[in-house]
Amino acid sequence: MLGNLKPQAPDKILSLMAEFKADTRQGKIDLGVGVYKDPNGLTPVMRAVKAAERKIWETQTTKTYTALAGEPEYRDAMATLVLGDVGKGRVASVGTVGGTGAIRQALELVRMANPDAVIHVSDPTWPNHLSIMNFMGQAYEMYPYFDSATRGVAFEAMLDGLRRAKKGDVVLLHGCCHNPTGANPTAEQWDAIAEVLEQTGAIPLIDLAYQGFGDGLEEDAAATRMIALRLPEVLIAASCSKNFGIYRERTGILMTLTADDKARELSQGAMAYLNRQNYSFPPDHGARIVSTILGDEGLTADWKAELEEVRQTMLGLRTQLAEELRLLTGTDRFDFLQRHRGMFSRLGATPEQVERMKQEAGIYMVGDSRLNIAGLNRDSIPVLARAIVEAGV
Repeated sequence: MLGNLKPQAPDKILSLMAEFKADTRQGKIDLGVGVYKDPNGLTPVMRAVKAAERKIWETQTTKTYTALAGEPEYRDAMATLVLGDVGKGRVASVGTVGGTGAIRQALELVRMANPDAVIHVSDPTWPNHLSIMNFMGQAYEMYPYFDSATRGVAFEAMLDGLRRAKKGDVVLLHGCCHNPTGANPTAEQWDAIAEVLEQTGAIPLIDLAYQGFGDGLEEDAAATRMIALRLPEVLIAASCSKNFGIYRERTGILMTLTADDKARELSQGAMAYLNRQNYSFPPDHGARIVSTILGDEGLTADWKAELEEVRQTMLGLRTQLAEELRLLTGTDRFDFLQRHRGMFSRLGATPEQVERMKQEAGIYMVGDSRLNIAGLNRDSIPVLARAIVEAGV
């Protein structure tokens, strides 16, 4: 039977990682995989995470099953982190296997509630969004998002695309730090997006994977909170991988906001049911790290301070790269790199130019020219800038 399985196309980013590891050249640069790296190329364990793990080790007395939906302390702490005081009494939630698990559970929930729903997705989007929906057989449509000329949001085209959504459809939005482009709507544009959602009756599904990596913890949550205030139903898939640096712990959460208590209870029951069908209980260690940090003022303060250091480091790298390219080209055409936010930017290079940079300079980025800013340091930026210019980007 198993011999009848069809070969699966390898994940492009994972394949790129393997190719990078096999490259024996000195000075090669990995800008593909989406993890934060410090100036030494390491992905460190945050100070508050280590302190929380020590506290858990000293006080935890059992490894028995936790709650089906995940521990309430974690779910409440995450609701506050993402929503602040917005939506009190309207939130139902479950812990998930990372942000990816939250997206998958959200799509399963949508299918349970409305099998005819169409998911409207930005063009481009995180490739795994589409991979999951294709695997599920979930209907989706792409709406315009990225302007390849300005490297910003193609906003009017985006709104026209969102207006095609129907009542009962779902619009997948990146809450901040758009992956893969790094281009984000302004506050005024977010207001216009919410207005279109109100007019169409489509339900937003907000993927919030990078809170704290863009303009700050509160600032990165502002669009999500505004939409939660204005719309009766909202789905939110949030991840702790990036902002807590606990990638391998697979710590995520799916939240829904509903219009009334009955819908909230139905949503909570359905999400718990989905957890049971897919993996029974969500992972606890990462969730307990998060709730320990957010439940302790000292640990919270230290976590916020280190997260801000990470954010400022990425902003500094963006500025340095834009300035280096301005110096080399004598133009400001790469200044969009300073305006983008988060780990990623889409450079605007062709696949052939990306391949040339890899072959000639040992620079690895995804074929669509998404580069991970956090994979750079002060010494590698001039190398990348020269390669970009020499490749004719």
